[in-house]
Amino acid sequence: MFTRYKAFLFDLNGTMINDMPYHIEAWHKVMNGLGADMSMEKMKKECYGKNEEILERIFPGRFSREEKNKIGLAKEQKYQEDYRPQLKLIKGLDDFLKQSRKAGIKMAIGTAAIMYNVDFVVDGLGIRHYFEALVSADQVTKSKPDPETWLSCAETLGVSATECLVFEDVPKGVESAQRAGMDCVVITTLHNKEDFSNFQNVAAFISHYDEIEL
Repeated sequence: MFTRYKAFLFDLNGTMINDMPYHIEAWHKVMNGLGADMSMEKMKKECYGKNEEILERIFPGRFSREEKNKIGLAKEQKYQEDYRPQLKLIKGLDDFLKQSRKAGIKMAIGTAAIMYNVDFVVDGLGIRHYFEALVSADQVTKSKPDPETWLSCAETLGVSATECLVFEDVPKGVESAQRAGMDCVVITTLHNKEDFSNFQNVAAFISHYDEIEL
C-alpha cells in the first residue's frame, strides 16, 4: 500500500514514542510555576512548536531568548527524568522500521523537539542507524504548522515532497505536511479522528504500527 513512497518522515513525540502526556505534564508544572494558572486541557492544546514559541504564546514579551532557553532546558530535563523508565517505541514500530529499510525506503525524523531530546530517544532506543536525516527545532527557522521541517527532511533525503509519507499524531503536524504537499498517516495516541476532519492529506489512521503494512 505504501511502497509507492520513496521516503517515510516521522514526527517524534506521540508518533514514535507515546510520551506526550509526560511533555504536557512537565510543561503544565513549569507554566503554572511561572504564574500561568493553566488547566491541563489548555496545556495540551498549546503543546506544539518550539519551546521558545510555547513560552512566547503563554507569556508574550516576558522572557528573553536566553531565559526561554534556560526554562525550556529545565523542562526537558524534568521530562527525560520522568519518562526514561518508560522509554520504548510504539507497538509495531520496530518491525516497521526494519521492513521499511529492507524495502529501500529512506527515512527521516522531523520534529519540533530540540536535538537534546532527539538524541535521548534515538540513542536510548538504538535506532539512529535507520535515519538518514534528523531535523529538529535547532535546524529550522519556523516550526510546524509551517512546512519547513518536512521540506527540509525531503531535501536532505533527495526526494520530492510528493514521494514522502509523513507519520504524525497532532493536527498542527498534519497541517504542516499538507502545506508541504505530503500525504500523512495519523497515529491516534493523543487525538481522535474527528480532530483531523479538515485535512485532505490523511492516507490512514492507526493506533499502532501493527495496523500498517508496506
